[in-house]
Amino acid sequence: MKAKNALLTGAGSLAAFVLWTFMILHIDVQNVGQQGTAVGFATFNTRFHQLTGVHMWLYCVTDWLGLVPVAVCIGFGVLGLVQLIRRRSLFKVDTDIILLGVYYIAVIAAYIIFEMIPINYRPIPIDGYMEASYPSSTTLLVLSVMPTLFFQINRRCKSKAIRYAVCAFAVSFSAFMVVGRLISGVHWATDIIGSVLLSLGLFEMYHAAVLFTDKRKENGIQ
Repeated sequence: MKAKNALLTGAGSLAAFVLWTFMILHIDVQNVGQQGTAVGFATFNTRFHQLTGVHMWLYCVTDWLGLVPVAVCIGFGVLGLVQLIRRRSLFKVDTDIILLGVYYIAVIAAYIIFEMIPINYRPIPIDGYMEASYPSSTTLLVLSVMPTLFFQINRRCKSKAIRYAVCAFAVSFSAFMVVGRLISGVHWATDIIGSVLLSLGLFEMYHAAVLFTDKRKENGIQ
């Protein structure tokens, strides 16, 4: 049941992301972006941007803190590599770690796709350049990776204190990064919403894949 719920949540979130992207491309589209570029939900986005203003220091802080989820990815990569070396076979590496690698590749692929096909551009230039803004790549990275940190620690660590500490860190760090990115003024509000939907969808699909694999093992199916 848990696996099916995760699958449905993931599929629903990805469908919501597709719908949200479609809406951005077709609802209240106005040329209010950099150099007159089009922005969906223009009235809402511009008013929210005027309300928050631009805080480059917050942009810089959240940008540098984006290295934290990168370090998490590297850490799990090292774990997989150590298992591969010790067990001398890719098929003997823990399945959830292999699936995690596939999941991280999917997140990177999503980032590359939207960099190549920009839906809109940031409200302000970054170092003098127009950059793709949808979905927020930093938000996508954080909300895709930090849940896997808690998920894996919860599976592998017996200490409740450590599990609770990691959970508190992952939640508080993610909340700070999302809010910080939202009010820094370097993204449209709809960019952040899109990242939340996409990252939730991708994570829950990974979550479902691991749970289905666990269930197969419990039933003695290889």
